[in-house]
Amino acid sequence: MRQLPLGVRLPDRAVFASFLPARNGEAVAHARRIANGQAAGVVWLCGPDGAGKTHLLQAICAEASDTMRAGYVPLAELARLGVGVLDGLPQLQCLCLDDVDKVAGQLGWERAIFRLLREMEENGGRLVAGAEAPPALLPWALPDLGSRCAASAVFQLRALDEAEQQAALQLRARLRGFDLPEETSRWLQRRFPRDMRKLYELLDTLDEAALVAQRRLTVPFIRAVLRLP
Repeated sequence: MRQLPLGVRLPDRAVFASFLPARNGEAVAHARRIANGQAAGVVWLCGPDGAGKTHLLQAICAEASDTMRAGYVPLAELARLGVGVLDGLPQLQCLCLDDVDKVAGQLGWERAIFRLLREMEENGGRLVAGAEAPPALLPWALPDLGSRCAASAVFQLRALDEAEQQAALQLRARLRGFDLPEETSRWLQRRFPRDMRKLYELLDTLDEAALVAQRRLTVPFIRAVLRLP
């Protein structure tokens, strides 16, 4: 796993190769340009929980870190530490700031983010923000920050539909080096909430169990592992 500022670690699988673009192709293409240094400025990724915002932010950071100073900051996890977590971040050339909506409306945080944004823009850096809602719909306490974010490149990520979820699970399986029968992926979709984060975690757990048992991921095997009737 990649070590980043603040002790945050990026999952090895949070890369572009494991992200199924589906109907989010334009957002993924721009994210790649940011990560490769072909674009700069501010980018805003928004969408419902499970649409892939965090995965895409981490993929940007992982790829950008090969050629520039990059960092990923999940505000939902680190906001309790105070605005000091943003100290030193303007020196980064690419910053992925997740869960911005968790601190929107808090003047102290907004002032700190606004300073960070201006410094990074002056230095030619890239700031990619993630939130559930687009900037125009957040309850900003600092109008200047709200208008600056609203003027950024905003991409609304769309959650995967049933067929796309199956394709994403198949992609995940291939990258992990195992076969996921179609009937198994369909069964997982029917039996568990269609949240890709949870489905990925479940798939990883089942893969590890199958590796230990030297078994294929069949429905009967999954039932046995999860102790389901």
